[in-house]
Amino acid sequence: MGPASFSPEVRVEPGAGDLARLPAATLRELIRTRLSKRRTVADGDDWRLGAVPSDQRVALRRYFPLAPVPAAVLVPIVDRGDALTVLLTERASDLRQHAGQISFPGGRVEAGDAGAVGAALREAGEEIGLPASHVEVVGLLPDHLIVTGYRVTPVVSLVRAGFPLEVDRREVADVFEVPLPFFLDPSNHVRRRRRFEQHEVELTDMPYGTRNIWGATASMLMTLYRILRGEDR
Repeated sequence: MGPASFSPEVRVEPGAGDLARLPAATLRELIRTRLSKRRTVADGDDWRLGAVPSDQRVALRRYFPLAPVPAAVLVPIVDRGDALTVLLTERASDLRQHAGQISFPGGRVEAGDAGAVGAALREAGEEIGLPASHVEVVGLLPDHLIVTGYRVTPVVSLVRAGFPLEVDRREVADVFEVPLPFFLDPSNHVRRRRRFEQHEVELTDMPYGTRNIWGATASMLMTLYRILRGEDR
């Protein structure tokens, strides 16, 4: 949401860590069950500004473009049999927007794309060489509005292991994987209060090793977390 002052705060939700302890097979089935209903076109009225409550979203909406550019990202959950991981990219340091940040592969929806799903698959192929033949699209998360002017549809997928990668170094500095249970454990959710315009909002960072996963990427992961817990339908 742009430069803002913040203070760190960690909040642990009782019992929420149970999701992170599920076996990979159970978690895989939960992903398919909870996300399959979101396979179709996203609802135009269903959107997120991070993890802020719906009433605060309405108040903040006026600070974002009235007609944001449609975009999509692929949320690749790599199926390694006895473990599930999330594939992420580190953006190149000299990009005009979001340089050096942790993100999902993606970009704007082009005229020739088959909607958000087509755009996410195309961008993943262009940015990191991920073959669409290894990707099983499971469903869509609600759109996320980005302060830089995009409305992003996250396309959640299960990716068959053994895929080749060919990274476009003009856009991507690195590709890495994080165990999915890490993001499903609330003890790894660091809440930060940020001042945005005249409003104070609470967003979530997810520090992992030397990297800090924050902004839109962390917001999408939080949305996935809440959907898997049955809190966000």
